[in-house]
Amino acid sequence: VSGRTSSAMSLLPAKPRVRESFERAAASYDAAAIVQRQVGEYLLAKFDPHPAPTDLLDAGCGTGYGARLLRARWPLLHVTAVDFAVAMLATARRDADLCLAADIEALPCRDETFAAWWSNLTVQWCDFDQVLGEARRVLRPGGRLAMSTLGPDTFDELRQAFAGVDRHRHTLSFSEPAAIGAALTRAGFADIRLHRQTISVHYPDLKTLLRAVKAIGANSVGDGARSGMLGRNAWQRVQAAYEKHRTSAGLPARYDVILAYARK
Repeated sequence: VSGRTSSAMSLLPAKPRVRESFERAAASYDAAAIVQRQVGEYLLAKFDPHPAPTDLLDAGCGTGYGARLLRARWPLLHVTAVDFAVAMLATARRDADLCLAADIEALPCRDETFAAWWSNLTVQWCDFDQVLGEARRVLRPGGRLAMSTLGPDTFDELRQAFAGVDRHRHTLSFSEPAAIGAALTRAGFADIRLHRQTISVHYPDLKTLLRAVKAIGANSVGDGARSGMLGRNAWQRVQAAYEKHRTSAGLPARYDVILAYARK
């Protein structure tokens, strides 16, 4: 799916299902969110707005790691954290100045409120055009956007392993960098910069890898997902297929990370 436009919304997981997944994952999220923290650090390293922002909206804040990271760089920064998973917000309240339980596609904020808009590994669950339209609306003129999401090579090993077993969807369909840049342009942003890099996390076996994905709530894939358990024979075939990707570090889970920056 390129661009996550409204015409592709049927391929996105239903919002209530995504919310439920993240509500359930709230207790396990911080321990499992290794990639989310690493990507947040990468996103901040290349984010250099001038002047330094005084206030920022963290769109899809999760448990508040982004607020802690941003405050370490700008101690006086006022952070408004937004997430539609209330259980996540309960933890984020420790680090943000204001927490709002809301969908980032429809922010309960006035126009031109913030100097910066930040989102770390959230927009892949959303309609890009809706999210970016809202981001531009709530930014003041000259305001800065910093966003990370995932590209199409994410979980490629997992897709390959399941490809010979069934025709169900086992991952989201992630967007190409060009589609992300196009969505930012459609939303009216300028000075767009995109960076792409790969992060691989290794696990001792496939069950541990899949449990780690579930522990961060990232296990809703939308229409076409398998509704029941794999049979024993099918599971063994998936395991054998994934074993072909094993390295000395273990079984890899690949994240094709895209960092995007822009100005209103």
